[in-house]
Amino acid sequence: MLEDEIKRIEEEIRNTPYNKASSHHIGRLKARLAKLREEAQRRVSTKAGGGGFSVKKSGDATIVLVGYPSVGKSTLLNRLTGAQSRIGDHAFTTLEAVPGVLNYMGAKIQVLDGPGLLRGAASGRGRGREVIALVRNADLALLLVDVYQPEQYEVLFQELYDSGIRLNSKPPEVTIKKKERGGIIVSSAVCQNNLEDIRMVLREYKMHNVEVLIREKITLDRFVDALEGNRKYMPAVIAVNKIDLASEEVLQQLRSKLPGALLVSAEKGLGIEALKEEIYNKLGLIRVFLKPQGGAPDLNEPMIFRISPTVGDICDRIHRDFRARFRYAQVWGRSAKHEGQRAGLDHMLMDGDILTLVLRK
Repeated sequence: MLEDEIKRIEEEIRNTPYNKASSHHIGRLKARLAKLREEAQRRVSTKAGGGGFSVKKSGDATIVLVGYPSVGKSTLLNRLTGAQSRIGDHAFTTLEAVPGVLNYMGAKIQVLDGPGLLRGAASGRGRGREVIALVRNADLALLLVDVYQPEQYEVLFQELYDSGIRLNSKPPEVTIKKKERGGIIVSSAVCQNNLEDIRMVLREYKMHNVEVLIREKITLDRFVDALEGNRKYMPAVIAVNKIDLASEEVLQQLRSKLPGALLVSAEKGLGIEALKEEIYNKLGLIRVFLKPQGGAPDLNEPMIFRISPTVGDICDRIHRDFRARFRYAQVWGRSAKHEGQRAGLDHMLMDGDILTLVLRK
């Protein structure tokens, strides 16, 4: 069976000491393992009918709560958004994706709470595939673990990783160009010690005529990700819940085990403001405030973007005729060389900028 072959290869990789003599063999095994996992996921998706939770994205960004059953995701959703997700002491209280809206710094952030994620979710256990599809469609994953079970984080991270989701990671800086002939050509802008292993992986993928340019110090796992080309790269926030039940000694151990994780109590409201701030910062939202000519800027209702917009993008969002009627803009803020700088449609705006649009009558 496919699952048995995956387990066999995983065990062989774990038991094979990595050295110069074994590196080629391990490279071939990793390439084979990646292909088998892709095939296993396709089979699971087919059996599941390709379905998922039908939740329309809304607001300026979407985040998904990911955690074990009964870890407190529903309570946290209610605390963050004021939604009314069902709360219970037994597992799988939430069986559908429940949305709420977090209003923070002028942004409207959609927060989704779905069923709990367990070990084996990537292989289709429970409703794992549906939850993973929900995560893939989001802009940020909020991983929530129990204060007395910090090992949950490793399981959640691995299940998402096995499903092709890369948390707090950027896509590999690799360019792959297939050719009709010429063999395998691998170039690197930085020193690599595994170029022969990379060629081995390419041959395993039956890429015998290809030109590859690498711009980072790359591992074989990252290179396989570049070959697959279907990974989801997204920011993540890790939070430890129910800290009101733990001693200071336990919390100190947690800080050591999960550095960077936020300690919260959804039930008591502890650490929630710090969590909101971290979510907002990780999303990297860009706020632009509009200012009418001769008037004061509206600092209560910014326009929100996921990436830095141009003045033209602002025009397009306000009204389809604004670009055609555009004369010039005035900009105050980080992107301006001086206060009230005149700018054209291509001017790139930054977070917190204030903008005045001057249009033709």
